[in-house]
Amino acid sequence: MDLLSDLEFWKHVSIPFVAGLVGWATNWVAIKLTFLPLEFRGVRPYLGWQGISPSKAGKMAAIFAESTMFRLGTLGEIFREMDPEAMADHITEVIEPRLDEYTDEVMFFGGHGNLWRSLPSMVKNRLYSRVRDEMPALVHDLMLEVGDQIEDLVDFKHMLVTELEGDKDLLNRLFLESGEEEFKFIVRSGLYFGFIFGLVQLGVWIFYKGWWVLPFFGGLVGYATNWIAINLIFRPLHPKQVGPWTVQGLFLKRQREVAAVWTHLVTREVVTLRQIIEAMLTGPRSGRVEALIKRHIEPVADEALGSFLPAAELTVGSRLEDIRESVGDKAVAVSIEPFNHWGFNEERAEVLGELLRERMADLPPEEFQDLLRPCFQEDEWKLILMGGVLGLLAGLAQLVFVFGI
Repeated sequence: MDLLSDLEFWKHVSIPFVAGLVGWATNWVAIKLTFLPLEFRGVRPYLGWQGISPSKAGKMAAIFAESTMFRLGTLGEIFREMDPEAMADHITEVIEPRLDEYTDEVMFFGGHGNLWRSLPSMVKNRLYSRVRDEMPALVHDLMLEVGDQIEDLVDFKHMLVTELEGDKDLLNRLFLESGEEEFKFIVRSGLYFGFIFGLVQLGVWIFYKGWWVLPFFGGLVGYATNWIAINLIFRPLHPKQVGPWTVQGLFLKRQREVAAVWTHLVTREVVTLRQIIEAMLTGPRSGRVEALIKRHIEPVADEALGSFLPAAELTVGSRLEDIRESVGDKAVAVSIEPFNHWGFNEERAEVLGELLRERMADLPPEEFQDLLRPCFQEDEWKLILMGGVLGLLAGLAQLVFVFGI
């Protein structure tokens, strides 16, 4: 070193710092490329890129459903935890003030306007009152049966995959918000490990200035820092005593904290009561749901109109069967309305969150790691290899622009 000029000295000193910068930059790029862009940018099939997680959205969503949600509880357990009786009370509270309006709509827009106009006000008021009296018990019975049959009425996996595949940003957030600290560590660790590798690189360069040394070590830094950081997050699975320290994968050490963050997001945006009800009404099994609602609601027409309809039929020509069908259609149409109330959804989310949070916190490490691990396992080799390539290019740039070789 004594023989080196001041300029040469600083060039050599820069080696570990550049290596640290390369490690930091390659890890930062690796994280960004895992999740961004949400859609493919470039010229298909090879000249471009889409984030690994968004590009495998369907598969990642299926992994989320099978490896995480199904371990935490069945849809039946989830729905019962949300309390069908509380749902029935809420539905009644929301729709009761509008029952008269709904009755009018059924009669007028269901093609029974002549019949409705022909009825005296006293009879109409008696009908309104009868419907209001019947509704609470009817809704209560309906929700209890929905709770008993929920797994036959909703394809839970289809619901989750449809939701997450259609919202890639939400899929990303499941990983990014749960593993926020780990992703920060990956980026920071690139700087630390890169600097350490750079010291080794400096030692080799002092004694041997082969043209390949800087590119080789640059590639090694980019490759190794990614690989080491990812493994430190998930390994070891179980706490191990190393001298005075207890060592465990960083993500696994934060299990209770991660469980709280994850369940808050899931119960507000992925598995909400409104989304379950919407999946019932619009999903692949919606026909069963419609039949169930109509089976419970159509007797209202029998109870309310049956006593005077025969005489009305003689004068107007309406049939009880037609009115019953109109009542059922209206009930299906307004079924989602009570579940649009933010406050009630938030209340049910709190209840469900308690259940999922405790179950997630109690998962064994082998299963808990599946919460974050899939976003790395899918094409993980691409990220590590890319780190190596970027490091190699940085080494070449250092060789040319710093040392002029």
